[in-house]
Amino acid sequence: MCRWIAYLGAPLRIDELLFRPQNSLIRQSLSARLGATTTNGDGFGLGWYGERGFPGLYRDVMPAWHDANLRSIAEQVRSRLFLAHVRASTGTSTSRENCHPFRFENALFMHNGQVGGYERIRREIENLIPREIYRHRHGTTDSEAFFLLAIGNGLLEDAPAALARSVAQVRGVMDAEGVAEPFRMTAAFADGTSLCALRVSTDAKPPTLFYAEGGEVEVEGGEVAMRPGRGSILVMSEPLDAHDGAWREVPPGHVLESRGGVARVSALAAA
Repeated sequence: MCRWIAYLGAPLRIDELLFRPQNSLIRQSLSARLGATTTNGDGFGLGWYGERGFPGLYRDVMPAWHDANLRSIAEQVRSRLFLAHVRASTGTSTSRENCHPFRFENALFMHNGQVGGYERIRREIENLIPREIYRHRHGTTDSEAFFLLAIGNGLLEDAPAALARSVAQVRGVMDAEGVAEPFRMTAAFADGTSLCALRVSTDAKPPTLFYAEGGEVEVEGGEVAMRPGRGSILVMSEPLDAHDGAWREVPPGHVLESRGGVARVSALAAA
């Protein structure tokens, strides 16, 4: 499976979090500690918000650790909100269109996990996506299909409710088709001002998801610290350094939403 990190807060250079921590996302692409797969080399992606009304996006099929352009971009770009992802394919092809994050208008979305039995139920899932939104389907992953399904369910208006409804629809299709494989997901969604993350699984092995919040972020000697205060939040597949006590775990079946400098974790609503 994949590894990812999302940040919302005071503007900082992206390389501060992408490259400099002891357990940075780039290091995780080579040697993840908590992932189902150690190596995540089937492409990468970076989406960030700057001065425009829509996010920038850089994705490629090369392993993240091997792309000098990614480091160069991260060293120069400052952003108040960005999503970064390293991919380990669960069966779909390695192509730029299948690399996360995915973009729809001013929204970004990325995912770790899989929809069990997806090849059996792909058509049924895609049929749930409204026609006017389906034309934005460029790749073949279950991740992008879930994103567009959630867009159709109102992700841009009420992210927690749209995610809950989309999870319920996918699980309904799986049950109707007798799919025994689990549905496992952590995902992050951003709309330019807020950040929302989800952790859910139909079995006892949900993908890991952690977060930390506070004031401005500092990285010294590979260790990540947040100054006292509020307004910044980090959400990630696994802690960025060895100080595990600094990172809080998002419980399975919960949604984290950060808006206006305040983070709130709540149970995924019944849809």
